[in-house]
Amino acid sequence: MATKKKAKKKTAAKKKAAKKKVAKKRVAKKKVAKKKAKKKAKKKVAKKKAKKKAKKKAKKKVAKKKAKKKAKKKAKKKVAKKKAKKKAKKKAKKKVAKKKAKKKAKKKVAKKKTRRRKKR
Repeated sequence: MATKKKAKKKTAAKKKAAKKKVAKKRVAKKKVAKKKAKKKAKKKVAKKKAKKKAKKKAKKKVAKKKAKKKAKKKAKKKVAKKKAKKKAKKKAKKKVAKKKAKKKAKKKVAKKKTRRRKKR
């Protein structure tokens, strides 16, 4: 009988040990799961941050493009102004030339008149 009792105790001890092992494993699994979850969460946060960064970059890019467009427009306006100035100068020159031509014509007429007078 004593041996039977001992055997029972042994099996009970074995069972306990087995239970403990299983429990340990479970705890370990939970720990691993927690770690994994943490990593996942970190990754999520990192992804969000990356998205934000990307958005900012995109905004900057757009802003740069807009700035370039503005600069181009400004440059075009400058060129247009220069052209307009040149045109205005040309016009002014033409006006002056016309005036001179008129004066010359008047002189010619005057000369003709004096010539006529001389002939008389």
